[in-house]
Amino acid sequence: MKVDSYRFLPRSFRPLYEARGPFPGEEEPVWSPFGKRLAESRIALLTSAGCYIKANQPRFDLDGEKERPEWGDPSWRAIPSTAQPGEIGVAHLHINDEDLLADPEIALPMQALAELAGEGAIGAATEEHVAVMGYQDRRLKDWQRTTAPEIESLLRGQQADGLVLAPA
Repeated sequence: MKVDSYRFLPRSFRPLYEARGPFPGEEEPVWSPFGKRLAESRIALLTSAGCYIKANQPRFDLDGEKERPEWGDPSWRAIPSTAQPGEIGVAHLHINDEDLLADPEIALPMQALAELAGEGAIGAATEEHVAVMGYQDRRLKDWQRTTAPEIESLLRGQQADGLVLAPA
């Protein structure tokens, strides 16, 4: 199977990603080989759509982003893999949330991942997935100091072997 990573992106995006080269401080773009077979791996999802559980999680800070358009809420939410579509809210200024609210699988394909686990294509899905606000401050200081280490800790605690980014 050949995966076309750019299928749903404008053609003009491809050169931006492929020719970007390493970020400052990197010798080359970050790459890590996947050491396990997928059929033996526990997989988590990370969505950048600003999803949250309406009943018990705060929405992402849209007011702060409106006041400071160059800023994005660096917090994150753990989304239980058992969450039902009606339980999920979306808080994001840069995407239309109507389609996501009608079908959260668009941005957080938990049922599709569960089906892959049921078919044996992956070993299992994690019990919780991760939601963040995709738009972030360019310096990413909060992400480097707090957000990324907290998400890493959650995923290690769930013994995740891989993480799939499900962008909005």
